[in-house]
Amino acid sequence: MAPGYMQAPVCLIDNGTDGRMSVQQGALQILEQIQEPVVVVAVVGLYRTGKSYLLNRLAGKPTGFALGGTIKSKTKGIWMWCVPHPSKKGHTLVLLDTEGLGDVEKGDEKHDTWIFCLAVLLSSTLVYNSLGIIDNNALEKLQYVMELTEHIKVKSSEHDQTTGLMRVFPSFVWTVRDFTLELELKGKPITADEYLENALKLKSGSSAEVMRQNQLRQGLRDFFAPRRCFVFDRPANAKNMRRMEELTDADLDPSFVEEAQKFCSYVFSNSKPKAMRGGLGVTGRMLGSLAETYVEAIRSGQVPCLESAVESLVMIQNGRAITDALQFYRSEMERWVRLPSETQEALSEIHAAAEKHAVDIFVRGSFNDHEHKYQLELLGSVLKEYEEWCGRNVEESRRVCRAVLSRVFAPLEEAVTGGAFMQPGGYKAFQTALDNAIHLYREEKGKGLLREEVLTEYLKDKRAVGENILAADRSLTEAQQRMEVWRTTSVFKFLTGGRDSYFDAWLRLLAWGRCGFPNLDDVTLRIPGNSALYQSAVAMEVVQITAADPAARRLGSVVESYIPSPASHR
Repeated sequence: MAPGYMQAPVCLIDNGTDGRMSVQQGALQILEQIQEPVVVVAVVGLYRTGKSYLLNRLAGKPTGFALGGTIKSKTKGIWMWCVPHPSKKGHTLVLLDTEGLGDVEKGDEKHDTWIFCLAVLLSSTLVYNSLGIIDNNALEKLQYVMELTEHIKVKSSEHDQTTGLMRVFPSFVWTVRDFTLELELKGKPITADEYLENALKLKSGSSAEVMRQNQLRQGLRDFFAPRRCFVFDRPANAKNMRRMEELTDADLDPSFVEEAQKFCSYVFSNSKPKAMRGGLGVTGRMLGSLAETYVEAIRSGQVPCLESAVESLVMIQNGRAITDALQFYRSEMERWVRLPSETQEALSEIHAAAEKHAVDIFVRGSFNDHEHKYQLELLGSVLKEYEEWCGRNVEESRRVCRAVLSRVFAPLEEAVTGGAFMQPGGYKAFQTALDNAIHLYREEKGKGLLREEVLTEYLKDKRAVGENILAADRSLTEAQQRMEVWRTTSVFKFLTGGRDSYFDAWLRLLAWGRCGFPNLDDVTLRIPGNSALYQSAVAMEVVQITAADPAARRLGSVVESYIPSPASHR
């Protein structure tokens, strides 16, 4: 069964134990699911006149609305049954069974008036069901019509409401049950419709009674158009009448069955979809909102106003349309967006597609938004959502980029911390390692918009590290050059005994140092050539190689001031 369709009726408007009307949430939830136009048929009339049976016929079911088998009124408040429309595809037929009018046990005449008014306000076709014939007595029982202008307003500012009510009231069908007369007038056969129109003719005379009766007739003629009438013979004998739910058409009077079929066919073919002032179509969801609006007005002691109802409906319906559209936009963004996006354009394209479909959903669900007030509100909300997505995209890109940096540059960071680049040629090695890490970082996918920005920030922070390594590299390289100069001298060969070993030179210098000579001259006297360059080269070897030995440190401190640059060697 499609959403909103029901196996049995439910209470739409309940009287409550305190006599105060309230709309039932269960019924509202059913109407909420009906997004298509609704044709609303309400049956009103005196209690125990067979209203519920007619509605069951319209629903195509032998049972549904309670018929009852006693003189007590069975239906309380207003009950609702939503079924697929038998002839209008894409429409739902909403049947409303109202509490019987004139039940003496209720004791509140105002209650009947409000039941009648709600049936008029909610329906697109109003069926008035009565017994016997249409005469003055029957018309008197429709006194509620005379009170419509007092209990329903088209506009809050209008004084003459009659013309406005004529344009928005439902079509009218009078069903006469247990009709025993011949349909004829002045000896000529007439139709049931002609019978009704004749009963509504104004009577001649100027007495107060005639004027009162004519006022009622004129009210029916003014408020309800078009008008139709169906007259039904008694369906069965008294015994079978008490078990109507069990009877099939074969058990009923053929003329009754024939008239019932004509009645149903007319309602199905001619009842129009429910519409508000200005021709605004009503869906099931909107019908529920109308019921809430009207009942709230009655509960608060106000007169239901059609203009106010439309305004309220516009606000409620468009608010829901915004919510539905925004919910769709959010679900689409969650479905398709993968953060971080590689480009802003990728995120923007998903946003644009989701926004377009969200607007389509809003337009289908919106109501009377001619100035696009609510559509602009939706677009503002969508823009805010998109900006939040953009912010999340940036932050996620930053997080991912930093995680990749931490992983890819970890070996380089460890090498820097361990002093691996603090040696001659260290800066070149550092630069090579840095370039390799940058290449690996850029090879990683899925870093998002900030991939280069985060890398630039990182490299900027590491600039000082590179400068320190470069400075150390230059210092160490200069010392290495000094030793290479010394390596080519006769002093080095003298110290090493021709074995070209720094270690041998170091051993001999260390031995001299431990002999306790007081100054550099004691060393240089033993070195052929005795030049300042040779002296400095020897001293440099001591400083570089024997820094960990106390005796060598003592010698180094003596000769350190003698160290020249390699450029001074000629």
